[in-house]
Amino acid sequence: MITQLTDLPDGVLGFQAGGKVTGDDYAEILVPAVESALEQQGKISLLLVLGEEFDGYSAGAAWDDAKVGMEHLFSIERIAVATDHEAYRVAIRGFGFLIPAKVRIFADAELDAAREWVSAA
Repeated sequence: MITQLTDLPDGVLGFQAGGKVTGDDYAEILVPAVESALEQQGKISLLLVLGEEFDGYSAGAAWDDAKVGMEHLFSIERIAVATDHEAYRVAIRGFGFLIPAKVRIFADAELDAAREWVSAA
Protein backbone atom coordinates (compact mmCIF):
# COMPACT_ATOMS: atom_id res chain seq x y z
CA MET A 1 0.00 0.00 0.00
CA ILE A 2 1.14 3.53 -0.78
CA THR A 3 -0.11 6.64 0.97
CA GLN A 4 0.69 10.13 -0.18
CA LEU A 5 2.33 12.47 2.33
CA THR A 6 0.60 15.84 2.44
CA ASP A 7 2.88 18.04 4.52
CA LEU A 8 5.49 18.90 1.88
CA PRO A 9 6.18 22.13 -0.03
CA ASP A 10 5.03 22.73 -3.62
CA GLY A 11 7.09 20.75 -6.09
CA VAL A 12 7.81 17.94 -3.64
CA LEU A 13 5.75 14.77 -3.60
CA GLY A 14 6.06 12.27 -0.80
CA PHE A 15 4.88 8.70 -0.52
CA GLN A 16 5.01 6.20 2.31
CA ALA A 17 4.97 2.50 1.50
CA GLY A 18 3.59 -0.08 3.89
CA GLY A 19 2.93 -3.77 3.44
CA LYS A 20 3.24 -5.02 -0.14
CA VAL A 21 3.14 -2.30 -2.81
CA THR A 22 1.11 -3.36 -5.86
CA GLY A 23 0.59 -2.17 -9.40
CA ASP A 24 -2.83 -0.88 -8.33
CA ASP A 25 -1.11 1.36 -5.77
CA TYR A 26 0.89 2.92 -8.59
CA ALA A 27 -2.11 3.23 -10.93
CA GLU A 28 -4.45 4.71 -8.32
CA ILE A 29 -2.14 6.83 -6.15
CA LEU A 30 1.43 7.43 -7.32
CA VAL A 31 1.05 7.87 -11.09
CA PRO A 32 -1.90 10.32 -10.94
CA ALA A 33 -0.14 12.39 -8.26
CA VAL A 34 3.13 12.53 -10.22
CA GLU A 35 1.44 13.40 -13.51
CA SER A 36 -0.72 16.09 -11.90
CA ALA A 37 2.27 17.66 -10.17
CA LEU A 38 4.31 17.62 -13.37
CA GLU A 39 1.49 19.36 -15.27
CA GLN A 40 1.48 22.11 -12.65
CA GLN A 41 5.18 22.36 -11.76
CA GLY A 42 7.17 21.05 -14.73
CA LYS A 43 9.75 19.46 -12.42
CA ILE A 44 9.33 17.75 -9.08
CA SER A 45 11.27 16.11 -6.28
CA LEU A 46 10.25 12.90 -4.52
CA LEU A 47 10.42 11.70 -0.94
CA LEU A 48 9.94 7.94 -0.56
CA VAL A 49 9.52 6.45 2.91
CA LEU A 50 9.99 2.70 3.13
CA GLY A 51 9.43 2.13 6.84
CA GLU A 52 9.64 -1.07 8.80
CA GLU A 53 6.06 -2.05 7.76
CA PHE A 54 7.16 -2.04 4.10
CA ASP A 55 7.19 -5.59 2.73
CA GLY A 56 8.40 -5.04 -0.83
CA TYR A 57 6.97 -4.61 -4.31
CA SER A 58 4.82 -6.98 -6.31
CA ALA A 59 6.10 -7.76 -9.83
CA GLY A 60 3.48 -5.39 -11.27
CA ALA A 61 4.56 -2.58 -8.96
CA ALA A 62 8.23 -3.08 -9.85
CA TRP A 63 7.32 -2.80 -13.54
CA ASP A 64 5.18 0.29 -12.92
CA ASP A 65 8.03 1.84 -10.92
CA ALA A 66 10.39 1.37 -13.85
CA LYS A 67 7.82 2.81 -16.31
CA VAL A 68 7.19 5.90 -14.18
CA GLY A 69 10.92 6.45 -13.84
CA MET A 70 11.57 6.14 -17.57
CA GLU A 71 8.62 8.32 -18.61
CA HIS A 72 9.62 11.13 -16.28
CA LEU A 73 13.38 10.57 -16.17
CA PHE A 74 14.35 14.21 -16.68
CA SER A 75 11.44 15.74 -14.78
CA ILE A 76 12.60 14.68 -11.33
CA GLU A 77 15.23 16.86 -9.66
CA ARG A 78 15.80 15.07 -6.34
CA ILE A 79 14.84 11.76 -4.81
CA ALA A 80 15.19 11.18 -1.08
CA VAL A 81 14.60 7.67 0.21
CA ALA A 82 14.18 7.10 3.94
CA THR A 83 14.60 3.45 4.82
CA ASP A 84 16.43 1.05 7.08
CA HIS A 85 15.82 -1.88 4.69
CA GLU A 86 19.39 -2.77 3.74
CA ALA A 87 18.45 -4.55 0.50
CA TYR A 88 16.77 -1.40 -0.84
CA ARG A 89 19.62 0.81 0.38
CA VAL A 90 22.07 -1.40 -1.56
CA ALA A 91 19.87 -1.42 -4.68
CA ILE A 92 19.51 2.37 -4.63
CA ARG A 93 23.26 2.83 -4.19
CA GLY A 94 23.86 0.35 -7.02
CA PHE A 95 21.45 1.86 -9.54
CA GLY A 96 21.04 5.43 -8.34
CA PHE A 97 23.82 6.66 -10.62
CA LEU A 98 21.66 5.75 -13.65
CA ILE A 99 19.08 8.36 -12.66
CA PRO A 100 19.81 11.96 -13.71
CA ALA A 101 18.17 13.24 -10.50
CA LYS A 102 20.16 13.74 -7.32
CA VAL A 103 19.49 10.69 -5.16
CA ARG A 104 20.19 10.42 -1.46
CA ILE A 105 19.41 7.68 1.07
CA PHE A 106 18.47 8.41 4.68
CA ALA A 107 17.82 6.16 7.66
CA ASP A 108 14.27 6.00 9.03
CA ALA A 109 15.40 8.13 11.98
CA GLU A 110 16.60 10.83 9.55
CA LEU A 111 13.18 11.50 8.00
CA ASP A 112 13.28 15.19 8.95
CA ALA A 113 16.68 15.56 7.26
CA ALA A 114 15.33 13.77 4.18
CA ARG A 115 12.38 16.21 4.02
CA GLU A 116 14.72 19.17 4.35
CA TRP A 117 17.15 17.91 1.70
CA VAL A 118 14.50 16.99 -0.88
CA SER A 119 12.75 20.34 -0.34
CA ALA A 120 15.92 22.33 -1.09
CA ALA A 121 15.67 21.78 -4.86
